[in-house]
Amino acid sequence: KGIIGGETFEYTCLVGTMTQEVHDSAPAIRDACAASIFGHAATLEADIKAARKQRNLAADWTAESLARHTQAVLQGGFILAKATGDPDLARESVDHLIRYVRGLFGVEPDTSEASYKERST
Repeated sequence: KGIIGGETFEYTCLVGTMTQEVHDSAPAIRDACAASIFGHAATLEADIKAARKQRNLAADWTAESLARHTQAVLQGGFILAKATGDPDLARESVDHLIRYVRGLFGVEPDTSEASYKERST
């Protein structure tokens, strides 16, 4: 969340933008973008699997699906930030993602950490 700031091109995902622009018109570029996005999501899978094992979770979701969801939330937050010029919307998405993941793993909210909006007001 700390890297979200400055000009939107400095913190958003070029690959996500390219995907939105060319998904119908350039299948080869779309496929390369998909490989990049899903490849990045895959880097989270081992940590998610380890966390599930550590907490002994028998859940109806997989490490792969949570990794993809993480990508979806981040990409969506970037779109909202671009649409409004407000990076706080991307940070807000990250805050919600953190709360969601804590809930999945049965971790109580960290009350010492205020949301970005609460810290900045």
